[in-house]
Amino acid sequence: MALIQDANMFPRDFAWGAGTAAYQVEGGWQADGKGPSIWDTFCHEKGRVFGDQSGDVACNSYELWERDLECIQQLGLTHYRFSLSWSRLLPDGTTRHVNQKGVQYYNKVINDLVGCNVSPMVTLYHFDLPQALQDQGGWKSPCIASLFESYAKFCFQTFGDRVKLWITINEPYVCAKLGHEDGIHAPGLKEPGVTAYLVGHNMLRAHAMAWHGYNSYFRTAQRGLVSLAINSDWIEPLNTHCEEDIAATERYLAFTLGWFAWPLFVTGDYPEIMRSAIDAESKKLGYNGSSRLPSFSKDEPTILGTADFFALNYYTSRKIKQGEGCGNILCMKSDRDAGEVLDASWPICGVSWLAVVPDGLRKLLKYIKDTFKNPAVYITENGFSQVGPLQIEDDQRSKFYKDTIMEIAKGKSCCPGRQGRHPWVFCMDAAGQL
Repeated sequence: MALIQDANMFPRDFAWGAGTAAYQVEGGWQADGKGPSIWDTFCHEKGRVFGDQSGDVACNSYELWERDLECIQQLGLTHYRFSLSWSRLLPDGTTRHVNQKGVQYYNKVINDLVGCNVSPMVTLYHFDLPQALQDQGGWKSPCIASLFESYAKFCFQTFGDRVKLWITINEPYVCAKLGHEDGIHAPGLKEPGVTAYLVGHNMLRAHAMAWHGYNSYFRTAQRGLVSLAINSDWIEPLNTHCEEDIAATERYLAFTLGWFAWPLFVTGDYPEIMRSAIDAESKKLGYNGSSRLPSFSKDEPTILGTADFFALNYYTSRKIKQGEGCGNILCMKSDRDAGEVLDASWPICGVSWLAVVPDGLRKLLKYIKDTFKNPAVYITENGFSQVGPLQIEDDQRSKFYKDTIMEIAKGKSCCPGRQGRHPWVFCMDAAGQL
């Protein structure tokens, strides 16, 4: 496999991993006291998901974990990223009721990994909020941040003696926009223009509270690292000589990568270009309320500095031009005012939006180095999507990983001296699907 064949191009302590998410692989959606999550609810509603498919069984990792572990060992991986199902551990979302069967399952997974010299990277939240908390307002509620903090402290206390790498929340952008503006992810809300910004804000608050909790109560003894996984495409102006395209590219990047990276790594607040664009659109459409992009309270823990490394999920790239809005409706699309274009030279894999652009990852890594003060970087997701029957002679996927790894090898010089302290980790999507 290209992943292993090219490993000698990297420092000895470079980390090689695979990644999964609880709802996508575990199955056992009602097994042993697990409570329902918003994705259980979403997928069980007719017409929400293609073919009315669900994660009720998925890869059945809940029962077949030992076979997954065999694959991890066969690949020679040093790291394995997986997420905890909040509702499997705490069925109603709170520590009032701890499901010991869930604790036992994750203890086994972690112990097995450590016993095989594989470092677990544990994600606390990967899209699957307990339905009991959604019924109380979910990520729209300001109370969710303290509930998440309590859940995080429970996990740190229960598993942190063996887990040294933590991700609090995976892809808050996707949760906020696709789940609460577009309505195509759980919980399936279509509330454009306001709710996504509120959800993203509460996720950052929740992350910061969890980080500060770890820093205050667990870091000294456990000596782990905590961050938040940010997804981003690499983007460039469609016309590099067009001022409108250049400005649209800056806005697009502010509304995706910058939305969450800027508060964590630069200023403790949102990018000014993002706030000014939102406020200008509000004024244009006669919105008289306070800014649709919330402000951080000085009475709550600071956001700046609450990431011990940069966790990056990268899949594809885009060319950007000045966009078209939503008419007279407040929405993120109009606020961002940037249109996406696929370069005709980029191959497409699996799904129509997923262009194969390995060198975009190298360019994005360079941008992160230059913009966010040269942080240690973990590439926590990357992958190649395919549809249809399983392909045993998987030449396309093999080429994708080889090309991507070669680009990372070129880009590792962007971060001289980093590998010895916190090595980059290349974490492929284990299922190969998104």
